[in-house]
Amino acid sequence: MIQNHVQTTHARRSLFFLIVAVFVGLILVTGCTTPAGQSKTAGFSSPVEKVEVYHFHPTNGCRSCTTVGDYAEETVKEYFPNELRNGKLIFDHINFQDEKNADLVQQYGVTGSSLMIGVYNKTSFTRENNRKVWYMTGNKTQYMNYLKGVIDQRLAGDLS
Repeated sequence: MIQNHVQTTHARRSLFFLIVAVFVGLILVTGCTTPAGQSKTAGFSSPVEKVEVYHFHPTNGCRSCTTVGDYAEETVKEYFPNELRNGKLIFDHINFQDEKNADLVQQYGVTGSSLMIGVYNKTSFTRENNRKVWYMTGNKTQYMNYLKGVIDQRLAGDLS
């Protein structure tokens, strides 16, 4: 009698671990896939219509300000010529102290030198101030590879 109870308990425990293993496997397989062109960010499922990369600078910027803008411009021209040509990607240097740029400065919430990225879909606009580029101005290759990756993600709708 005790042996039957031990066998039954062992069988139940084995079945339980099998069910847990299958469940975890299903989560791993289905949870790590996102259809191409869709965002992994909730509320941003529409395809990206346009990405803007703006280098906001003062009238008389420092060397780092200039470098951030120059490397950003080189990155988009080298890696995204088709997107620039067809309007999917916009790049520009914007003097945030010039009154003619006040609307854009307000839209992006600019308060000083910055590299801003704006992502548009059919129903929303999301902006980000990419501060990491400032720490990479001493290594052009690292900067360009990093920014290329960020722009690739934004064009794909990934805002993480």
